[in-house]
Amino acid sequence: MKRAWMLLAALAVVVPAFSLSAAEGDAKPAEVKTGLKVGEQAPDFKIKDAAGNLIDLAALTAQGPVLVRLTCGCSGCDKELGYFQALHEAYKGKGLTSVAVFKEPDSKVEKYVKEKKLHMLYAVDTDGKSWTTFQTKTMPTNFLIEKGGAIRAIAAGCDPSGLIAQNLSEKVAKLVNASAADVQSEAKPSDK
Repeated sequence: MKRAWMLLAALAVVVPAFSLSAAEGDAKPAEVKTGLKVGEQAPDFKIKDAAGNLIDLAALTAQGPVLVRLTCGCSGCDKELGYFQALHEAYKGKGLTSVAVFKEPDSKVEKYVKEKKLHMLYAVDTDGKSWTTFQTKTMPTNFLIEKGGAIRAIAAGCDPSGLIAQNLSEKVAKLVNASAADVQSEAKPSDK
C-alpha cells in the first residue's frame, strides 16, 4: 500500500493536473495561463508560413477543426513533438488542420522541420505576436478550435509523456466523429 501511495505522489508531480469541465464533461488542463476561454471565438489570426503563403485561421476553421500549437524547439517541446505529429497524422484525413507556430529564428526552424520531418503547417514568429494574439505567455500552448471558430480546448505547458497530446486527441476525435487515436503509442520511438 505504501508503494502505491508513493507512486501516486510521484505521478502527481509528473502528470499535469486535469479537471472536468461541467459544460463538456471533458478533461482539460486545470491551470491554463491565457486570457482566452473555452467556448469563446478564436482570435483573428493570420501569419505567413516559411514559403510566404498566408495561414488564415478563419479560413481554416471554416473547413474544419484546427489545432494551433504555439511552440519552440526547446527540449521539452521537442520531446512531445512526436505525439503532436502522431495526432496530426491520425486526424488530417478526417478534417483536422494542425498549425505549429515557432518562436525561433527561421534558420533554426528550417533545420528543425527537416530533421523532424514535420508534415503539418508551420510558421515562424520570432517577435511573439502570436502569443499576444492568443493572450498567453506559456510555451507551448495548444488551442483546439472547432469548425466555425469556437475554442474547444486550451492546453498549456510541456508534457513529454504525451498526456496532453492524448487528451487533445480525444477531443479532436469527438469533433471529427472518429475513434480516438492512441497518440502515446502511435508516436515513433525516435520522436519521443
